[in-house]
Amino acid sequence: MVSHGRGEVWLVDLGMAAKTRPCLILSVPFADVERALVTLVPHTTHPRPSRFDVEVPLRFLSKGAFYVQGLVTVPSVKLIRRLGALTPTQLGLVEDAVSMWLGLTQPAAPAAP
Repeated sequence: MVSHGRGEVWLVDLGMAAKTRPCLILSVPFADVERALVTLVPHTTHPRPSRFDVEVPLRFLSKGAFYVQGLVTVPSVKLIRRLGALTPTQLGLVEDAVSMWLGLTQPAAPAAP
């Protein structure tokens, strides 16, 4: 079994149309008695001007963004190779967007003029 951790970016086989692409591991490590699943945030090189596309400059990835609307859970055997990892601050930016997308937090109110 390949060891992987939250905040790491892996090249992942997402299936036919999606092919392989870099993805951020968002889930926590699973125990031996649990299903060997990993929840991921895919990376795209074609981001949209959206609060759900989080640009995180990383030397090991092409310019782009993690798109949290594309959350996916796959078997851990789909992870091909580790590319690198985000800092806690970078991971926090993605977590904030995921929380907003899932309705776990409310979006910040616009600043008063």
